[in-house]
Amino acid sequence: MIIPVQVHLTLPAWVQQLVDPARRYETREEQVGLAIELARMNVERRSGGPFGAAIYTADGRLVSVGVNRVVPQNCSVAHAEMMAFMTAQQRLQQFRLNQIGQPIILATSAQPCCQCFGAAVWAGIDRLLIGARAEDVESLAGFDEGPLPADWVGELTRRGIAVEQDILRDEARAVLQRYREVEGLVY
Repeated sequence: MIIPVQVHLTLPAWVQQLVDPARRYETREEQVGLAIELARMNVERRSGGPFGAAIYTADGRLVSVGVNRVVPQNCSVAHAEMMAFMTAQQRLQQFRLNQIGQPIILATSAQPCCQCFGAAVWAGIDRLLIGARAEDVESLAGFDEGPLPADWVGELTRRGIAVEQDILRDEARAVLQRYREVEGLVY
């Protein structure tokens, strides 16, 4: 038996056609809007789960993106936020992203699960922008988001991470509903 010594995770090739790395995403709606569009395309292309994430500098410069790749990559940590963190860390050569000298924004199509909540603390983000809520994810797409602290927003705030919820929530919920239809899920 050979023990693997390397992990190789990839984003789908269509991401390169969708994302314009030169564009500035100046508003929170533009930032979350890209995360939602990534999630939507991931569902339509059947390249992973209904989640997207994007990381920006405070001036709206796109650093990285991520989509859920759990099933295609056979990797339980390949959530959209985790993929965005890892690609941003590679690009910036920093494990704490905000050590580049300016605030970092994480925009997500849906509220981070317990895994991505913890990673957000350690990855060095300063602002978290969220589309759909955990209850939307659970009721529309059937995912268990895991245990979070009762006051998870307060926990992030105490660590210097500002949280804004319900940004384009209806659009984010529509992606979760579409995933349910595409996958033929019945609850």
